[in-house]
Amino acid sequence: MGLPYKIATLLYCFNPQDEVLLLERRQEPNLGYWSPCGGKLDTESGESPCACACREAFEELGLKLTTADLHLTGIVSEHGYLGQAHWLMFLFEVMLKLTELPPPHREGRFQFFPVSALPSLRVPQTDQEQIWPLFWQHRGGFFAAHCRTFPDGHNEWTLEQSFRAGFPIRCGGVS
Repeated sequence: MGLPYKIATLLYCFNPQDEVLLLERRQEPNLGYWSPCGGKLDTESGESPCACACREAFEELGLKLTTADLHLTGIVSEHGYLGQAHWLMFLFEVMLKLTELPPPHREGRFQFFPVSALPSLRVPQTDQEQIWPLFWQHRGGFFAAHCRTFPDGHNEWTLEQSFRAGFPIRCGGVS
């Protein structure tokens, strides 16, 4: 029997010092790990990834965003993550700088971190291996990557598309 496919958005938010906002998760997936906030698409209603990102920004951060406030930096597909599901994730950078730490949320607590602190944080293995490095390399551009996960813990990665800064791909608000 095949695994279900889950579709989600991740929001990469920064403060004026360019520190990244992470959520220490109180729920699965990734309980106890630091990750960007975000959530699953409402597939029953036909919600778009951009609409999901805006909804999640409001629910988790209290931010009222439009699609023009987002930059689609990457799409990551994970095959068989933790043997539970396949994931399709849309990675959005929120273009507005956050000036305050959001209050704790039912899904966890927030904290800003300098980029230099990321290697010492407890983050999901796939984030550490490739998602964070690809995000930094393509910030302002776009990438698509696929990860095939295996029960023994190793992962095989394929970079399917790569456009460095200078090729903005946005969901809306392009004039």
